[in-house]
Amino acid sequence: MTNAPVQNTDEKLRTAILSRFAMDERIAYANLRVGVLNGIAHLAGAVTSNEIRIIAAQLAEAETGVLGVVNRIEAPGAPSPARTINLRLNEDSPE
Repeated sequence: MTNAPVQNTDEKLRTAILSRFAMDERIAYANLRVGVLNGIAHLAGAVTSNEIRIIAAQLAEAETGVLGVVNRIEAPGAPSPARTINLRLNEDSPE
């Protein structure tokens, strides 16, 4: 039996999102901050365009297990305050 700490799901999601960011040349050097709590990814920082802000949110949302994204990345043309919240609630529920 080992006493090695086990990463929880939120930490694994955060690591996976940061990895996606690092592999994407459009935002690899943007120095964005990522936090995940209860499957919700929280993005923060500043980028040079709203397009890059949107790409970051899309990359985070594409990670399996992410239930939603709170996008607080500041960019020219971004909503003020720079916050967009996308949740995947009831995705599997019939309407």
